[in-house]
Amino acid sequence: MSGAQPWGFTDDRGTELGAARVPERVVAYVRAGAALLDLGVTPVAVYGSGHDGPGYDPAKAGGLDAAGVPYLGPGRALDEGQLRELRPDVIVDVTYDGKSPYALDEAVADRLGVPLVALSVGNELTLPAILDRFGELGASLRAGAVAPAAVAPAGVGEAEAVLRGVAGRTGLAVLALSGAGPDQVHLARPQAWPELARLAALGVRLLDPGPGPGANWLTADWGRVAELRPDLVLFDNRFHAVPPYETPPGTRLAAWNPETPPSHAAYARFFRELAEALAA
Repeated sequence: MSGAQPWGFTDDRGTELGAARVPERVVAYVRAGAALLDLGVTPVAVYGSGHDGPGYDPAKAGGLDAAGVPYLGPGRALDEGQLRELRPDVIVDVTYDGKSPYALDEAVADRLGVPLVALSVGNELTLPAILDRFGELGASLRAGAVAPAAVAPAGVGEAEAVLRGVAGRTGLAVLALSGAGPDQVHLARPQAWPELARLAALGVRLLDPGPGPGANWLTADWGRVAELRPDLVLFDNRFHAVPPYETPPGTRLAAWNPETPPSHAAYARFFRELAEALAA
C-alpha cells in the first residue's frame, strides 16, 4: 500500500499533474502500459487506439496479456462506466504532437476526475530521451511501494553495441515499411521515427523512400520497394498491417513494431533481433 506521500509529475505537454498520494491504480494506452509493466508498474487495465480491435494485438501487448492485465478495447470507444468501475488513480497515454493524448479523449479523464499523463513518442525527442521519460514516470509511480525496486536499463547499451558492430560489418541496406495491401505500401521516412533515427545513429544503413507527400510515410506501390533494392525489409508486424506482398528476390525480412513499448527492455530485444537478422 502507498502511504500519504504526495505525487507530482509534469508530462510532455507541460501539464503539471499531482495527487495527494502516489497513484496505485493505473489505466494506460496499451503501448504505455506494456512499457510500465517492464518498468515494474502493473496497470489495472489497458486500452487500444483506433487501429486496434476488440482483443490484444500481440505485437503491441508486450507482457500484458501474460500478466493478466485486462484489455478494454479501443480508447475512443471505451465504456466510461466500465472505466469508472476500475477506479483509476491515473491514466497514461502517449502523444505524437506534444499537445493531445493519442488514444483517449482527454474529456473522458476530465469527467472521471482523473489526471492524464501524456508522454511523447514523436520525433521531437530522441529514442533515448523517450525511454528516459518513461523511466522517470515508472520511478514516480513505484515511489509509493513499500520497497520500490530499481529497474535497470535491461541491457540496451549492450544490444546497441552488438547492433553497431553487425551493421558496420555487413553494410546491408534496410527499408522499413508497413504493408497496406497488394497494391499499396507505406514506406517509412527514417528521421520521422525515433527508433529508426536511432538505428541510423548506430550505423544501420536505412533507405529513404524519396520525395513525395507524407511526413512519416511515403505511400507507393510495391514496385517502389524493388526500385530501392533493400537487402533487408523491416516490416510492420502490427495486427492491422499486412505482410509484405512483393520484395526483391533474396531480400531478408525482420519484424518491426512502430509502437514498440518505450522501455529499455523492449528496445534491447528489438536491437538484438535486428542484429541477428543482419548477421544471418
